[in-house]
Amino acid sequence: MRITTLAEYGVICALHLARRAAEGPVTGREIAELERLPVDYVEQILLRLRRAGLVRSTRGARGGYALARDSEQISIRDVIEASETTTFDLHCVSHPVGEERCSASQTCSIRPVWLLLQAKIDDVLAGVRLSDLLAEEGEVRSRVGLRSIAEHHTDPRALPVL
Repeated sequence: MRITTLAEYGVICALHLARRAAEGPVTGREIAELERLPVDYVEQILLRLRRAGLVRSTRGARGGYALARDSEQISIRDVIEASETTTFDLHCVSHPVGEERCSASQTCSIRPVWLLLQAKIDDVLAGVRLSDLLAEEGEVRSRVGLRSIAEHHTDPRALPVL
């Protein structure tokens, strides 16, 4: 599984709006500048988030974007699906090896594993809310069930395992 640029930027933009919820609408250009993201990407993502009902837009001099619901009511799965249309690219559907091998009418012993993985990823992403990500990394690690970085590293030369 690979998180695409659109999915990652979508989460960054939604989180930015969550952090600034009390300030009113924020322009896409401002989000792009503060988060150091390309303006075109940000505008495209905000349009997708608006179409999915996750953000609302306001026109005018003080216009911009704001979350359409409280950050507690928006999951990371919601954001990724709105940004990218799917949370997990099932290769046998999007890029089949061959019609005779990958069609739904054929049996495939691998497909159930990918479907299970897709369901698990969707469950994890659905269980994490934007509001959960408003905390510092250590608190977020705890909220999502990961050990703290200090507990995780026994060898100072080891790479972190996510």
